[in-house]
Amino acid sequence: MHVQDTHWSAAPLASAGRTGGGRAAPLRVDAQRNLEHVLRAAREVFGELGYGAPMEDVARRARVGVGTVYRRFPSKDVLVRRIAEEETARLTEQARTALGQEDEPWSALSRFLRTSVASGAGRLLPPQVLRVGVAEEGGAPAADEARVPQQRSQAGAGELRLVDGGGEPGTAALLEVVGRLVERARAAGELRADVSVSDVLLVIATAAPSLPDAAQQAAASARLLDILLEGLRSRPA
Repeated sequence: MHVQDTHWSAAPLASAGRTGGGRAAPLRVDAQRNLEHVLRAAREVFGELGYGAPMEDVARRARVGVGTVYRRFPSKDVLVRRIAEEETARLTEQARTALGQEDEPWSALSRFLRTSVASGAGRLLPPQVLRVGVAEEGGAPAADEARVPQQRSQAGAGELRLVDGGGEPGTAALLEVVGRLVERARAAGELRADVSVSDVLLVIATAAPSLPDAAQQAAASARLLDILLEGLRSRPA
């Protein structure tokens, strides 16, 4: 999983193709095609390299000039927000589908995880949702923080923790519906009592490695997810 220190502005996202009055401005055919190429390239580049990848990489993948990218997205932050919001909405819809179509709590949670990992959406979660915090030596995590034992080693650092980020567009809906999946599975006694929403999001983000060969990537993701699912399940006392 890539965790960058990419600046994440609190300003609302100015969607590409919007006019000052908030109405969608029609794009020419070539401009619309370029926009689609840029968005596709951004999903691929950020999915492979993380949100720290430069805009020049996105432009090269889209086969357009970097000026074309900046005409549609005046800053990298705007493009990152656009991609992250789209992927957050995608994950939220996958969670709602699993919740609505699976009667068994564990089946619903595992279906959501398998669908999300297969789609690769976890690699593009907003940076604020998957934010790593470092605990002070001897300090305890706050109530809403999930412990992540030594996800990344840092000399002299305390325990690393995964922190639920909020306040970004779409994240509240995602956390709410995933929370329902988690609570149902926990109440049914099928999910470990210490597993949190953060843990589930961590599984989604880490079980979808980016490998050059699509078949290898699918096989590796499926194998890793099987192992992680076994770790999430409760065991008889």
